[in-house]
Amino acid sequence: MSVKIFAMTHKQFEVPADSMYIPLHVGHKHAKEEFGYTGDDTGDNISELNCYYAELSGVYWVWKNYTAADCVGICHYRRFLTSEEGYAFTEAEYEQILSEYDIVTTKQLVLPGSYRDGFAAHHKAAALDETGRIIAELYPEYYDTFVSLVHQNKTYFGNIMVAKKPLFDAYCDWLFSIFFELQKRIDLAFEDDYHKRVFGFISEFLLYVWVTANQYKAYECRVAIIGEKKETSEVTAKMAEFFEKKDTAGAKAYFEAVLKQRPDILMEASDINGECKLCLQAVSTANLEISAYGHCFLDHLHTYAEIMQYFRGLNSIASEAVRAVMTAAEAQSQTAKTAYVRTIEEKSCGAAKEGMTAWTTELALRAAIRLYAPNQDSADRAFAYLLDK
Repeated sequence: MSVKIFAMTHKQFEVPADSMYIPLHVGHKHAKEEFGYTGDDTGDNISELNCYYAELSGVYWVWKNYTAADCVGICHYRRFLTSEEGYAFTEAEYEQILSEYDIVTTKQLVLPGSYRDGFAAHHKAAALDETGRIIAELYPEYYDTFVSLVHQNKTYFGNIMVAKKPLFDAYCDWLFSIFFELQKRIDLAFEDDYHKRVFGFISEFLLYVWVTANQYKAYECRVAIIGEKKETSEVTAKMAEFFEKKDTAGAKAYFEAVLKQRPDILMEASDINGECKLCLQAVSTANLEISAYGHCFLDHLHTYAEIMQYFRGLNSIASEAVRAVMTAAEAQSQTAKTAYVRTIEEKSCGAAKEGMTAWTTELALRAAIRLYAPNQDSADRAFAYLLDK
């Protein structure tokens, strides 16, 4: 069998050396830049709908236009399926897996609540509910599975998969017949570009429904995230400029504007090194301190790297304190505090131990603890525990 995997992208990236991977420029019809990749706007295509379908405009193109391989797959320019050991599969390995399994896809995400509740928290639940009604009308044999799974707490993600072309085509036929009907029934006016990608979001769950309802044998894999999103590095670079100027009000306004347009910026898949979350914590802490004391940690830290190290250290002691209180394991908290004091003494935060104790505020410590405490009571106990030490 031959295998070709299309890496969906809207920007230039380092294409894997393995010729099995083919970059596919999605949304190419309205693209402002050219990268020399195959576009999704030739032949039978929905490239102009990319703003609503995200990588699915590429999935559609592969379904309708590509027939040169026995097996086809979809990944992203930053996300690739890998083995448990973390290496990308070769074509021969995919052939072996697909001789035993129907589909290769991601491991299931385990959500904190039901899929529907999670979707409703970030998107218009009416679109998901209408999807269910369309499935009941067009594919009633799938409806019970949809209802069962939408109230459970698992899903696949990313629309990442590899399968034999006939099975891939069957999935696409099922998926797009549902979405083209859904497109007629829902309001396509959204507050920002992120939420416009409604079909892309729902399809992640529908892949799980389709595999489960058909009882397909799925080989579920880890996903390697290669590199940081350009949008993420742009945000952290801009925040560094605000911090250098001690412009906490500007930093707050900028970050709020970014979050409004790109709420996914704080998700682990986007913020792979956690610095966007640390920037948000830093700017919130700075503004709280200025409001309460008239000054903030930026009077002592002068570089972006120092700020990141400071809050990583603060979060380390906060998380260990909460863990100690929750488990009544006093030794854990003492160990964490000792380790944090050591980082201060090594001047990883740009200050000596005495300087740190002088300007690390109660507000900063309480804010860090609150990130890890499940409730206010445990946060208060963790803070009191650290003061006692």
